[in-house]
Amino acid sequence: MSRFKRGAHIDSRSGFSREKEPPVPYGLLKAARKSGQLNLSGRGLTEVPQSVWRLNIDTPQEAQENISFGGADRWWEQTDLTKLLLSSNKLEVLSEDVRLLAALVVLDVHDNQLTALPKSIGELQNLQKLTLSHNKLRELPEELWELKNLRSLQLQQNLLEHLPQGVGELTALDDIDLSDNQLTEVPDSLGNLSNLVKLNLSHNKLKGLPLGISGMKNLRLLDCTRNHLESVPPVLAQMTSLEQLYLRHNKLCFLPELSSCKMLKELHVGNNQIEMVEARQLKHLSALSVLELRDNKVKTLPDEITLLESLERLDIANNNISSLPCALGNMPKLKILALEGNPLRTIRRDLLIKGTQELLKYLRSQQPDVKTEQDSHTAMTLPSQAKINVHAIKTLKTLDYRYCEEQVVLCCDGVRLSFDCRIIELKSTVSDINLGFNKLTSIPPDFSMLQNLAHIDFRNNLLVSLPEELEALSKLRSIILSFNRFKVFPNVLYQIRSLETILISNNQVGSVDPIKLKGLERLSTLDLQNNDIMQVPPELGNCTSLRALMLDGNPFRNPRAAIIAKGTDALLEYLRSRIPA
Repeated sequence: MSRFKRGAHIDSRSGFSREKEPPVPYGLLKAARKSGQLNLSGRGLTEVPQSVWRLNIDTPQEAQENISFGGADRWWEQTDLTKLLLSSNKLEVLSEDVRLLAALVVLDVHDNQLTALPKSIGELQNLQKLTLSHNKLRELPEELWELKNLRSLQLQQNLLEHLPQGVGELTALDDIDLSDNQLTEVPDSLGNLSNLVKLNLSHNKLKGLPLGISGMKNLRLLDCTRNHLESVPPVLAQMTSLEQLYLRHNKLCFLPELSSCKMLKELHVGNNQIEMVEARQLKHLSALSVLELRDNKVKTLPDEITLLESLERLDIANNNISSLPCALGNMPKLKILALEGNPLRTIRRDLLIKGTQELLKYLRSQQPDVKTEQDSHTAMTLPSQAKINVHAIKTLKTLDYRYCEEQVVLCCDGVRLSFDCRIIELKSTVSDINLGFNKLTSIPPDFSMLQNLAHIDFRNNLLVSLPEELEALSKLRSIILSFNRFKVFPNVLYQIRSLETILISNNQVGSVDPIKLKGLERLSTLDLQNNDIMQVPPELGNCTSLRALMLDGNPFRNPRAAIIAKGTDALLEYLRSRIPA
C-alpha cells in the first residue's frame, strides 16, 4: 500500500505529499475574526468558500486543538464580520448563505459576473454600503428594498432596464449611482429619498425625469449626462440644495430655468442643441461659478451674463457666437473663458490667443467711460511677484502660472519644470492648469500625477514633445499647445480618449494620423492652423465627431480654400469622397 495519502498531490522533487491550498488562507480568516474585516478582492474566486459565510458561526480551528492561548489569541472574543470585500473576482452568483453574515455594514462585490442577487440579501439589516457596480445585473430582487439602513448603493455599469418603485423605500440613502445601464425611465418614488445627496443617472436612455424628483430636498449633485433628455421638468427648479447639475450630451433645446436653485455652483449643458441664452434663465444663478455651454448652437450672449456674479469659468466653445458682450469684461471673478470654435469676427485673433485676462481687459476698454479697479493691473505678472495661491487652487481648482518662468522653470541639465511641494499635495484637487507664455522646453513625466486635470494650457512656450506618461490624464478634456515648436503631432494625445479639444496651431507639425484620431471619439475641436502639413489625408473625413476642424495657413494644395471656407461638415464630406474605394 502506498505510504502517501490518497488524493494528495505528489511533489516529485521532494517525495513528500502536499495538500491543495485552500482558496482562502486560514490566516486571513483568523485575522478577520479579530478585525471584523475581510478583503478577498482580486483572488480569481468563482465562488465564495463556505468558511467565509460561516465565519461568525463555526468554532475556529485553534479552539479544537490542545494548545495554550496568548492574550491576543482568545478565539472566544472574536468580532463579527462587518466589512467583506469580494471585488474583481469571477463570481457569477452569491449564495443565500450571505444571510449568515448579519452584522455586515459594508459589502463590496463590484467587478464580477453577477447576473442576480440572492433574496436573503434583504436580511442584512445592518448594511450601510452595498457596491454592485461592473456586473451583469438585469433586475433587482424586491428584498433589496428591505435594507432600511442602506446609505450608499452603487449599481453603475450593469444591464438594468427597469428600476422598481421599491427603490423609494430606501429612505436612508444619501448616494445612489445608476450610471451606465439601459434605463429608459426612473420611478417617481425616487422623490421619497429625501436624504439623497448624490444621484448619478448618466449614460442611460432616459427621455425624461419624474416629477417626484423635486422631493429630494437635500440633493446636491444630479448627473444626467449622455441620455436622451429633450427637456427637464420645471419642478427641478425647486431643488434648493442643488450645487452641481450635469446635463451634457442630451437633446435639450433650451437652457433650464432654475429659479429656486440659489446654491447652484456648476451647470454643465454642453453638447446639446441650445440656441439661445436669455436673461430670465440667468438672473437666479448668483452663486454659479461654472457655466459650460460648449458644443451647442448659441448665437449670442446677453449683457445680463453679468448677473452671474460668482462666475469663474465660462465655456462657450464650438457655438455660433460672432461677437461678445463688452459687459463680460466687468466680471470680477471670471478666470477662464473658452471660446475656440466660434466664428468671432469683432475680436482680433492675436487677442484671442493671449488668454482670458487680456481678452477681458480688451472688452473693458470697449466700454466708454467705464473704468474698473482691474484696469490698474496687467495680466503680465512679473516673476518676482508671482506666488502660488493655494487658496485659489482649492476653491477654483485652477493653477495659473502664466508669465512666471522664473518661478516655474528650474535649470538643471537643461530647462525643466519644478513643482512647488504644495502643488503636489493638491494633485487630487487641481483641474485646470495654465503654463502659457513661459520658456518651457519640456514637460516632466511627473506632470501625470495631476490626474484630475481637465484643462491644460501650454501655449507660447518652446516645447517640441510631450511625455508619454501624460496618457494617465484620463479626465483631460482640452489641451492648448499653440505657438510652440512641435514638428510632430504628439503621439500621447492619440492615447487620451477623453480629449474634446486639441489646439496645436502655429507650430511645425507636418502630418497627423487620421486612423488614431478617429479613436478619439469625443474630439470635437482640432486646430491645426499655421503648420507645415503638405497633404491632408482623406481618411481625416472619417473623424465625424469633429465639429470644428481648422486647417488654414498650411502649405497643402488640396482641399482648396473654397472648400475649407464652407465649414467643417463640408470639409469632412469632401475628404470622405476622396478616400480610395
